[in-house]
Amino acid sequence: MLYSEKVMDHLRNPRNVGEIEDADGIGEVGNAKCGDIMKMYLKIDAGIITDVKFKTFGCGSAIATSSIATEMIKGKSVVEALELTNKSVVEALDGLPSYKIHCSVLAEEAVKAAVKDYYDKNGISYNPKLFSALETSCCHEEGEC
Repeated sequence: MLYSEKVMDHLRNPRNVGEIEDADGIGEVGNAKCGDIMKMYLKIDAGIITDVKFKTFGCGSAIATSSIATEMIKGKSVVEALELTNKSVVEALDGLPSYKIHCSVLAEEAVKAAVKDYYDKNGISYNPKLFSALETSCCHEEGEC
């Protein structure tokens, strides 16, 4: 089997789809040329992510990784959300084919981009190294879509 049951479940029944109109942080990663675009919306109260939504344009793996990432950070502190890694996303989905790992990287980057936006909007200082990967990332090499 190419995809785990968890991947298929999150593809067929994605959680937290949509947008938050008055989001405290919004992160968008990927690009149309690569084929996958993720947009993550965070609602934050006293440093806790009380709501999270996503909109993803891309393949089934991109939708599944977006969906599980939102579940993994909802109810967590902003600091805990920054600890989300593409590896933890893949593990939570019981694996992804190697050529779809870029989707889990995008999910991690979308969360980080939304947190960075929240920090920037609220004048919260942070270590720029936490977000340095966002500046250089293209979702993956062309031809892998």
